Amino acid sequence: MFRPGSIFRKGYADSPRNRAYVVMNSLLYHLHPVKVKRHGIKLSYTLCLGGLSFFLLILLTITGIYLMFFYRPSVEAVYSDMQRLHTQVSFGLLVRNLHRWGAHLMVITVFLHMARVFYTGAYKPPREFNWIVGVVLLLLTLLLAFTGYLLPWDQLAVWAVTVGTEMMKNSPVVGDQVQFALLGGPVIGPETLLRWYTLHVLFLPFIIVIFISIHFWRVRKDGGISGPL
Repeated sequence: MFRPGSIFRKGYADSPRNRAYVVMNSLLYHLHPVKVKRHGIKLSYTLCLGGLSFFLLILLTITGIYLMFFYRPSVEAVYSDMQRLHTQVSFGLLVRNLHRWGAHLMVITVFLHMARVFYTGAYKPPREFNWIVGVVLLLLTLLLAFTGYLLPWDQLAVWAVTVGTEMMKNSPVVGDQVQFALLGGPVIGPETLLRWYTLHVLFLPFIIVIFISIHFWRVRKDGGISGPL
């Protein structure tokens, strides 16, 4: 009976199914620590802020996929789609609110997680690389929340994005180019909605998955969870 595991411990797998087990188990062994230190899971008010952030990301992924079934990134259709989501789609308003408030909460938990890591000195060697990965994940979380802000296509969303892109325009050297790249033109229009939708549902989630995988891998390689306050 073949027991799946690393090829160096178990030898070459004897079937495609067992070879798939080898790959999956090796991946999980790299992402999840073999053991967790007691101080890393002791009861505390900062317990599992990173885990809570990851749980919220899973929640946002599930609710986001549900919302995509009823959303068309077109200025002619998006507002009516939002109204239909609220009034005709089963659990539409509930799912949208879960997505919206989950996004706000994820920004808070990621920020608090980074603050805890900084306050406890868990960014010091050998964890300095993972600290940089965490900072990148914080920035990606903020970008993910910001790009999702425009998608309802209401007055609050349009003016919030207008203010945000005007602030970016005032950045030195490349400000005008950044604003034009984000808006797809001099002002907010159909190209803006399509670009932000693509960033929100495809590009940024893909980058976040890559960095989260690196983050989990480094947690394991650096000796496990550093521990709460």
